[in-house]
Amino acid sequence: MQLTSRHPRTRPIGAGHLRAFEAVSRHLNFRAAAEELSLTQSAVSRQIQALEDEVGAALFLRHTRAVELTSAGSQLLRAAGSALERIDAAVRQIRQSAGRKSVSITTWASFASMWLIPRLEAFQREHPDIDIRIDASDVAVDLATADVDLALRYAVPQAVAPGALRLFGEQLTPVASPWLLKDRLLAQMADLAHFSLIEAGDAHRTRHLEWLTWQRWLDEFGAVHDASAAPAGRLRTTARTPAVRKALSPQRWLYFNYAHQIVQAAISGQGVALARLPLVADSLASGALVEPLPQYRLNSPLVYWLLVAPRSALRPEVKAFCSWLMQQAAETRQAIGDVPDPDTVDHLD
Repeated sequence: MQLTSRHPRTRPIGAGHLRAFEAVSRHLNFRAAAEELSLTQSAVSRQIQALEDEVGAALFLRHTRAVELTSAGSQLLRAAGSALERIDAAVRQIRQSAGRKSVSITTWASFASMWLIPRLEAFQREHPDIDIRIDASDVAVDLATADVDLALRYAVPQAVAPGALRLFGEQLTPVASPWLLKDRLLAQMADLAHFSLIEAGDAHRTRHLEWLTWQRWLDEFGAVHDASAAPAGRLRTTARTPAVRKALSPQRWLYFNYAHQIVQAAISGQGVALARLPLVADSLASGALVEPLPQYRLNSPLVYWLLVAPRSALRPEVKAFCSWLMQQAAETRQAIGDVPDPDTVDHLD
C-alpha cells in the first residue's frame, strides 16, 4: 500500500496508535502483536491503517505470513521506540514513588550469582521495607533512559563513565576442589600438565578479556611446554620471553561462557580453573575451593564498578543500598588484598 498526499499533513499525529505500531514493528507479525496487547488482530490492523493515514505514508509492507518495515516505518520506529521506553520508565518511577520503596540493579549473570546475591540477605535484614530487583544481562543499558537505578559493571578504568565508583580490582589465580588435589600434587606450574584446565571459551575474541586465559597467565609467568627437556606432557618454567609464544598441553581443556560455570566445574572436581579472585573469595574462605599456587596471582587491568543513575542518586533507598554495597566491596578488597593505585582512583569507599 502506498499512501500519497498532494498536501502533506502538518498537524502532530495522535499518540494512541503508537503502542500498536511499536508492537507490530517488534514482532513483525500482527497476530503476535495483538496477543501481546490483548486486542484482536483486526483491531491492531485498523490502528496501523489509521496511523499510516495520519502519517501519510505506508509503514509496513504486507506479506502473506509476515510484515516488513518500510523506510518510513523504520524512521518512525527509531523515534517512537525510545519515546515509549522513556514514558514507560517515567510511569514506573511514579508508581514506585507512590508505593513501596525499591531499588533496581543491572549487572551480568556471573557477578549477580557469585557475589551480589549471596550478600543480599544481609541488606534485606537491615532494610526489610526495600524491594530489590536484579536484571542480570550482558547487555549494558543506558542509565539515562532505562528503568534502572544502579549498574554494576566490569571494565578497564578508561572505559567507564565519569562518576563511576570503584568497587574492587581483580587478580586471576588457579583454583581447584580440594578433592581433586587429594591424590595428585599441584605444587608448581609444571604439575598443571596432569590436570584438565578450565577457562572462558570466548575470552580470546574480546579485547581485555584475554586476561582471563591460561595463555595470558603463562605468558606472564614464563611457562613453556618443552617435550625435549621435560618428561612427556610436563611443563618447564623458564625466564619470561615475550617474543616466544608459550604453550601448554594439559590432559584436556574445558571451556565455558560464564564465570559461574567455570567455578562450578572447578568445585565439582572437573579440573583446575583460572578464576577471578573477587568472585571466588567466598568459596576459598569456605573451603569449597583451594588456591594451590598463591604465589602466581596475576594482576588484571579490569575493575568492578558501581554507576548510579542521576535521577535515582538522591532517593533514600538508593543511597542506603549504595552505602551497604560499598561496605561489602570494602570487605572484599580486604579479603583479596586489593590495594588500588591512588593516582587512578577517585573513590574507594
